[in-house]
Amino acid sequence: MIKLQFSQTIKAPASKVYDVTLGITDKKSYEQWTAAFNPTSTFEGTWKEGTRMYFIGEGENGEKGGMISEIVKHTPNKFVSIKHIGMLQGATEILEGPDVDPWAGCLEDYSFEENNGVTTLTVEMDAIEGHESYFTGTWPKALQKLKEMIEG
Repeated sequence: MIKLQFSQTIKAPASKVYDVTLGITDKKSYEQWTAAFNPTSTFEGTWKEGTRMYFIGEGENGEKGGMISEIVKHTPNKFVSIKHIGMLQGATEILEGPDVDPWAGCLEDYSFEENNGVTTLTVEMDAIEGHESYFTGTWPKALQKLKEMIEG
């Protein structure tokens, strides 16, 4: 397991960056910037601590799938920690086995730090060796899209 970190400075208050990043006011804002990972990316659930969240999209075959996660910590406008616990394939939840065990328990943390009206969004995530090139190629694109959405 390796830890990756990505950050983006955005000329906006932390409350706005937080809102758009998580799609609090409008879920479509989350879907827009996460399209870098999957054009049909969305979520089902709430950002409340201790609840289950589904980060999903359609696969190549049109079937719904994605990550099953738990919101570990949530401090509005400051910090969100997500623990990945399984995967969804269609309507089937897979919480153990060879496809899940290597990364189950991986964390993905979002920190929002504001200084003089400029917010630095930092994403720290656990990744399985061999997948880092995907994330190092995709996260910067997603964060740049988020910056453009917020700054206009």
